Amino acid sequence: MRIIDALIKELRSAAVHNPDVQTAPACILWTDSTRQWEAVVPRLKMELAEFFVLGDYDPENRTGPAIWFRCVIAGQIEDVILPEDKPPILYLPGVSRQDLRAVENCPDHLKPLAELQYRGTIWSQVNAKDWTILAFLKSDQGGLGLDVAQDSQTRNAMQIALYRLIDENADHLRGRRLDKDYFHTLLTGGDPVRDLLHWLDSGEAFKERRDENEWTAFVEVCKSQLAFDPESQGVVAGAGKLASNQGPWHPVWERFCEAPNRYPNIPANIRKCQMPELDLFSNSKTHGTWPQWNESQERYLRQSLKALAGLPAHQARKRVVELEKQDRDRRKLVWAEIGESPLALALKHLANLAEHTKKGLAGGDCEDLASGYMQFGWKADAAVLNALSFVDCKENLEAVAAAVRTVYLPWLEESSLYLQKLADESGYPADNLRDREGAEPKSGTCILFVDGLRFDLAKKLSAALSRKNCKVEEKANWSALPSVTATCKPAVSPVSKWINGREKDPDFEPCVAETGQSLKGGYHFKKLLGENGWTVLEKDDTGDGKGLAWKEIGDIDRDGHERGWKIALNLESTVSEICEAIEQLFDAGWKTVRVVTDHGWLLMPGGLPKIELPAALVESKWGRCASIKEGALADESLYPWYWDPSRHFALASGICCYKKGEQYAHGGLSLQECLTLELTVLPGKPEKSDAQVDITDVVWKGLRCKAALDGDFSGLSMDIRTQAGNPETSAVMNVKPVKENGIASVVIENEELDGLEAFIVVIDDSNDIVAQLKTVIGGDPE
Repeated sequence: MRIIDALIKELRSAAVHNPDVQTAPACILWTDSTRQWEAVVPRLKMELAEFFVLGDYDPENRTGPAIWFRCVIAGQIEDVILPEDKPPILYLPGVSRQDLRAVENCPDHLKPLAELQYRGTIWSQVNAKDWTILAFLKSDQGGLGLDVAQDSQTRNAMQIALYRLIDENADHLRGRRLDKDYFHTLLTGGDPVRDLLHWLDSGEAFKERRDENEWTAFVEVCKSQLAFDPESQGVVAGAGKLASNQGPWHPVWERFCEAPNRYPNIPANIRKCQMPELDLFSNSKTHGTWPQWNESQERYLRQSLKALAGLPAHQARKRVVELEKQDRDRRKLVWAEIGESPLALALKHLANLAEHTKKGLAGGDCEDLASGYMQFGWKADAAVLNALSFVDCKENLEAVAAAVRTVYLPWLEESSLYLQKLADESGYPADNLRDREGAEPKSGTCILFVDGLRFDLAKKLSAALSRKNCKVEEKANWSALPSVTATCKPAVSPVSKWINGREKDPDFEPCVAETGQSLKGGYHFKKLLGENGWTVLEKDDTGDGKGLAWKEIGDIDRDGHERGWKIALNLESTVSEICEAIEQLFDAGWKTVRVVTDHGWLLMPGGLPKIELPAALVESKWGRCASIKEGALADESLYPWYWDPSRHFALASGICCYKKGEQYAHGGLSLQECLTLELTVLPGKPEKSDAQVDITDVVWKGLRCKAALDGDFSGLSMDIRTQAGNPETSAVMNVKPVKENGIASVVIENEELDGLEAFIVVIDDSNDIVAQLKTVIGGDPE
């Protein structure tokens, strides 16, 4: 029961009488000589229709002088309707019971009430004294019987916190000591650590948002619990104590680390403080709470990565691994979470790059080369993209690019030259490309074409689909040559057998075999699809799941040409977009989705090496391929066009490019450009996790939720969602892993969700739910 409910119950109980021997009281008088209860008068008016206040005439607010109240009791005030089953209650601020008793000395404005003490009843303690707040909380005779400290500081704190106190559950307070710290904490919203962090973040603005009592309570809590005075010491001193992370400030620091993005100004305030001097033993444990230290480590790492330029690849790999061992702990610090450690985050992937490029791919035949790439080579490409995804400025790009060019470029060049050598000696391995389709597709199949879905991105997509319980079959293919969209896209289409080459087309655009109409622009390509039973789905169209369909999605290739290395910054969202499109196709009724692509690409921050090819020798020239003029003498290696083997084109050697400064290019002959991955995707049924986990206890402190788990919780994480099965409805700042002791703690991001129903969900590394429990954000109301 809430304290206000208990108060109302006791107030109304003053009118209890024996009707056999007593007359019902005309009213209940509530004397309060020290005005302790005035703060809750507005709430009582809302809760009690029979509640009135002695004061200046204001009938709309049920306030008036004694004679007006007499008229109310007598039923002479038309606008005031009293409840039939409850006597009116008159609150008398500044009036004691003794004031009414001494009729001859009673002030004139109270004299009309004197006789009501006999016709009515007075709500008072058993000793006839007025009910004070302390007495009501402590007394077990008409009060709540709680354990309350009686010192003056507690009394003052209790007084100013009254309007918050009345909504507390009295049963929850039994068995605990209520002192000044409790009442101050109550006034600050029940979460003094959160308030302290907000103050450290916004300073004077925090104070301005609070009334005098709330600010006073906040200051007193800080003095009592942290030995710190916000009023006299200020924000900067507080930020310094936060970074020092000592004693009672340790849990404050941990709380900051749980949701640092909620307090964006705290790092800047810490920077205003003097950091302890660095020594030989300075590390993340001794100085990791200081952003200045993290910045110094970033500067050192930046210089170290730039220094890799010019080193032999094997030495650079060794140095990258050393740097990773030195700096990997920084990724666990709060500075990495708020984006202030981009190089430490990139370093993890540079170390992976060093690992995956230790072993070369050159050796054996084309099948051996492809096998090595499919086993580990593609991971080097993925590591480059992952490292670049953390680049946030020019100087960090220079550092990451130095590492990539030193470690990755020679490895890439070696495998490309070897593949070209094999193609010169034994022919390109995609000569049988037209025969790879096999059986005719069944009804209910949709082919999803993604331009430029390189092998490593296809592996990422495959993993993402598997996490969504889709069944994925992978099949490696060699692209057509040259590895440009005009040639390769028709080759992977279901209408390739109705397409061939066209004479005197320097852009290598194939055509409809029967009519000779060029596929350039896409109109005749789509028409050909339609004529052969394939429905073309445009943009957001998902069709009806019947027959056969062709759909195109994604702008990977276009983004690469336009943005260069920056393509790495949004590939994660691109893969998610493709995943979502596949799910929508399944929702529309398609039974199978085949994901196909035309070609891959090379990416090199700082630009691919340039090779000269005089313009006088070519009809047209792309980054990695060129159409040589008839009769021209060039030293370039020539390869037959996929759509017309009698026509040849030139491909740049190794990973070279015919254009200067090209970071992104394709059209040539390399594993990255030519070996692609086709995915056949089937919708799968969700599988129940084998993990047996129970959520045994949940504690809310403000918008922070701590849950205890029992069972096999290794590798699990906790989230809070408004819809249990939908990860997009997550309400937390960050999903948090369950600690070794079975405890997980998360913070709600949006304070407006306080009081709404939600679900605590425990998920595994595939984002599958292994346990869930319904809750109310902020805690269940009582």
